[in-house]
Amino acid sequence: MHKLTSRNKCQVAVIGSGPSGIGAALALKQAGIPDIVILERETDPGGVPRHCGHPPFGLREHHRFLTGPHYARLNVRTARAAGVDIFPATTVTRLEKGGLITFSSPAGLGTLQAEKVLLATGTRETPRAPRFVSGGRPQGICTTGALQSMYYLKNMVPFCRPVIVGSEIVSFSALWTCNKAGIRPVAMLEKEQSPQVRWPVNLASAFFRVPLLSGTKIIHILGREKVNGVLIETRHGQQQELACDGVLFTGMFTPEASLARLSHLDVDPLTGCPIVDHMGRCSDPSYFAAGNVIHAPVKVAGKCWLSGQSAGLRIAEDLRCGKDHI
Repeated sequence: MHKLTSRNKCQVAVIGSGPSGIGAALALKQAGIPDIVILERETDPGGVPRHCGHPPFGLREHHRFLTGPHYARLNVRTARAAGVDIFPATTVTRLEKGGLITFSSPAGLGTLQAEKVLLATGTRETPRAPRFVSGGRPQGICTTGALQSMYYLKNMVPFCRPVIVGSEIVSFSALWTCNKAGIRPVAMLEKEQSPQVRWPVNLASAFFRVPLLSGTKIIHILGREKVNGVLIETRHGQQQELACDGVLFTGMFTPEASLARLSHLDVDPLTGCPIVDHMGRCSDPSYFAAGNVIHAPVKVAGKCWLSGQSAGLRIAEDLRCGKDHI
């Protein structure tokens, strides 16, 4: 595969190799668009599913029941087999008007002029700091994504008896990962009076024998070098200490839209998502966006794939017309 720095233009540049990015690239290929480049900042392409070691993935896309890593690898293989160029370890640093992007890669700095650019950068969990949980900075505090990356990619386990904060779909993923890694959470804490998603979190909580404490919030993390407990407040306003050796923050997703926010593109001040029209087109018609970077609340992989496929077909239509639809 040729180096990206040896190129100076392409028809479509896709930023992100998760389900929406690869779904879009394959739709573009099927629509007859030959010159597609995917830029991925991680060293291994495939997006978040590559470190989600649980099923079900791939039923909609591949008609197979897959774990996240198998699903991510199959997506990447399918895209490469279709002739899509994927460049990992490549970080886009700036979006310019008219589809000009700058990037940094192991081969050096460069620019790429694309006729169309698709933002498929996904979403990320909210870590501890924006949640305003007080306490020191002991070891044993992470998000679901960080835990899954440590366990599935590096065979590391950061704690044995953590508390899980949150009760979204991703909290089910956190429970699954903990079970696979031999981690036994002491409790799940949900500040609202009921779980954010009743199924499968409530069933998973019972199945894995992890108490789900609704109406309970974490207010302070105890410990100096390592977490040794948390201070919680119950639905009745009572405060009590809960012994644990880690804190696993889950959910509260925000779009990974820093590129858009730092660019000339219009961004929604409430969600932080790039503003798009009914075609998925941004304020600069050279740019489109798809997947969880424009979805609030967060969507599962299969729906992101469909969002990417839809964006790919619309980009192909724009390219065939030779001009932007207004």
